[in-house]
Amino acid sequence: MIRIELTQFSPLETSILQIRFNVFVTEQGVEPSLEVDGRDPDCVHAIAYDENLPIGTGRLLPDGHIGRMAVLKEYRSTGVGQKILLKLVEAARERGWKKVELSSQIQAVDFYERFGFQRLGEAYIEAGIVHVDMRLNLE
Repeated sequence: MIRIELTQFSPLETSILQIRFNVFVTEQGVEPSLEVDGRDPDCVHAIAYDENLPIGTGRLLPDGHIGRMAVLKEYRSTGVGQKILLKLVEAARERGWKKVELSSQIQAVDFYERFGFQRLGEAYIEAGIVHVDMRLNLE
């Protein structure tokens, strides 16, 4: 049974960073220094569990961005990413936000579009990976 919990960074920092480093650094070759982010303590983090095993994470920044969504490879086609995304969107709505934005890796654009996100502008390179900015209006 997959469950998603919202948390602050410090209690689950090790689990959150393990997932992100596994996906971004090990799989995608992102420089470790680019994955460490001083904004983490200010974010609301969603963490997905299979039983008690942390398998995915994402975060909601105080400026209205969703960021750092990562799901372990073996769980990517199980709906975990969708559950994390919807939990973060729900948290934004509860805060009264009118929109959320994110920076999507190009291969995930179709995923976000299924939930109503729209592309903003042209693609660009970030951390050696093609990204597109996207927005979801919550009104």
